[in-house]
Amino acid sequence: MANSKILTADQEMQLRQPIDDYVGKIQKKIDSLRVDGTDKIVSYQNTIDGLKRDRTLSKGEKANRIAACEKELSKAKSVEAKNKGEVSKLIADAEAYLAAHYDKEYYKPVQESCVAEKIEAKQKYERKLVELEKEHKGILSKLTSQQEIKDEKYVYKNRLSNAKLELEKDYQSIKDRRHAALSHKYHLLDMLRLSKFSFMESRAQKWENYKYTFNRRTFLLQNGLYIAIILIFIALCIITPVVKNTQLLTYNNVLNILQQASPRMFLALGVAGLILLTGTDLSIGRMIGMGMTTATIIMHQGINTGGVFGHIFDFTGLPVGVRVIFALFMCVLLCTIFTSIAGFFTAKFKMHPFISTMANMLVIFGLVTYATKGVSFGAIEPTIPSMIIPKINDFPTIILWALAAIIIVWFIWNKTKFGKNLYAVGGNPEAASASGISVFAVMLGAFALAGVLYGFGAWLECARMVGSGSAAYGQGWEMDAIAACVVGGVSFTGGIGKISGVVVGVCIFTALTYSLTILGIDTNLQFVFSGIIILVAVMLDCLKYVQKK
Repeated sequence: MANSKILTADQEMQLRQPIDDYVGKIQKKIDSLRVDGTDKIVSYQNTIDGLKRDRTLSKGEKANRIAACEKELSKAKSVEAKNKGEVSKLIADAEAYLAAHYDKEYYKPVQESCVAEKIEAKQKYERKLVELEKEHKGILSKLTSQQEIKDEKYVYKNRLSNAKLELEKDYQSIKDRRHAALSHKYHLLDMLRLSKFSFMESRAQKWENYKYTFNRRTFLLQNGLYIAIILIFIALCIITPVVKNTQLLTYNNVLNILQQASPRMFLALGVAGLILLTGTDLSIGRMIGMGMTTATIIMHQGINTGGVFGHIFDFTGLPVGVRVIFALFMCVLLCTIFTSIAGFFTAKFKMHPFISTMANMLVIFGLVTYATKGVSFGAIEPTIPSMIIPKINDFPTIILWALAAIIIVWFIWNKTKFGKNLYAVGGNPEAASASGISVFAVMLGAFALAGVLYGFGAWLECARMVGSGSAAYGQGWEMDAIAACVVGGVSFTGGIGKISGVVVGVCIFTALTYSLTILGIDTNLQFVFSGIIILVAVMLDCLKYVQKK
């Protein structure tokens, strides 16, 4: 019964032919109406764009040619407007016909045929396995030599593998057939509407393409770590109420997690650009210590109790608002200077970022510790946190600062020339250089951008913690930032990564740390969890790279 439903290629075309004929006649009428209207509009617009970019023409000649094209463009628009009603009517006729006939008379029979083909392919595979096993046993019964038996077993294993490959090939062919049948409808609509689809049609096409290209192994490689961490977090949500008699997943806890993640988001966004260039930054923690110390000194409550190179600073004479802005400026300036130094040595002398940023880390820590004698500078003015990160109905606005940073860096990565060059240099610096991209400028720019983000992050952390700046603050934060990027899918192989992945990585790490702290897990054991997550993340990244190669 199943075989009677299987369509041959000719039978499938016979089912589709009436639909293609009906819609094709309408398409010819629409195309003829578009010849002197829509088609000429597209042609003249392209010509005008080309003339605007043409540097071989004089200004006057360019203006005359553009004016002539615009005159013809105006005529074409008049023709398009005149035919618009008739074209819309023809499109509506074709769409109504497709809605009434396509699924019922063509796609559903093809779909049923594919189901039957799949069953038949499976049965064929099972028959082949029985046949191979029978043949294998018959050959073995005639053999006496151990080497011959071993060789036959090897051949049998290969035959089974070939049979499995043949089944997968049949499945893929069936999958291709069903996909082509569904896609043909959108192809017809595409020709009728000139690629204008409704929101639901666009979503339907994306979902179909996702199902068509879905591969379980690739999916697990890309998302396996996320799935594992989510399962761990769910387990923690179940365990915490039992062990600690408190709920983990509450509104206040979620806000606390996001609040803690916000300053770290700046650090992860900064180092993500360097990882995209196959680099890293070991000095992040020391940058935070330097920024926190600088911001605390400037925004300190009263005269500073500690000195810098023996000098006691007093900024109390300045208005609080000025001190806040000055603190931000100094944090950004100092962090950008040091990241730019590391970036210069990396870009100019091809030095590995591991070395240049490690040197930065040592220099910064040594300078700040020596200058301040390693003391903590206490608290900042108590009014400042409410100025920078006020709470609105218990909602911490520091989250909005992080959100703004995410949007800005996303825009830089995806919508600017620098962002495109960043991906190009990260993917293949030699090819990027050959195509005219300044690898030096891109690398230096990535380090400078990282410095700006570190400065903002240190400034916000100072406001969140109400001061307490010291050289030791931020120790180990570089590992959290780098780990968040790796978990978020920013690849050390270069040129691969998304801002959304960085955001997810930061939130995952912060949520896990927060959950383990509430559960009472020792801080040292939390490092073990982090280490395991990083190891698995990099392992999966390496597997993806090997698969790609």
